[in-house]
Amino acid sequence: MSSALPPQGSDLPLLLLLGFRALVDDLHAELAAAGHPDIRTLHGITFKAIGDGITASALGRRLGVSKQAAGKTIEGLERDGYVERVPDPEDARSKIIRLTARGREVQQLAFRIMGAQRARWAERLGEDQVAALEGALRAITADQEMRFDIPGWFNA
Repeated sequence: MSSALPPQGSDLPLLLLLGFRALVDDLHAELAAAGHPDIRTLHGITFKAIGDGITASALGRRLGVSKQAAGKTIEGLERDGYVERVPDPEDARSKIIRLTARGREVQQLAFRIMGAQRARWAERLGEDQVAALEGALRAITADQEMRFDIPGWFNA
């Protein structure tokens, strides 16, 4: 049996993922308690990727999934009243996916919950440590564009 320690830094990706998971699990518990038990992690990423409106094909590309996978997500969100399809003013054959008032409401609620989560972390760790963590992550990712292809990336 080897008593060798893992290489320094090998836990960093897992710790970052576990921190993300802790925040997301807490977020979803609070969203469920507020009347949105159907919202999933993929939905939050999809809301951000939709922005002010996007076609299903473009959404699939942005999420790094097939048009069919994007369509399935859109159908569920549409059924639950979070998104709607409206005519594309530039292409009569196409539809634009956009958030409904309910979608924007749950997105704003999620933002408020995330602010409260940050405040709880600052209470536990200290504001200076949380600010330093955010600053360090911003510095490390400064040359990265905002990407929404996490669903496709996890399946790669």
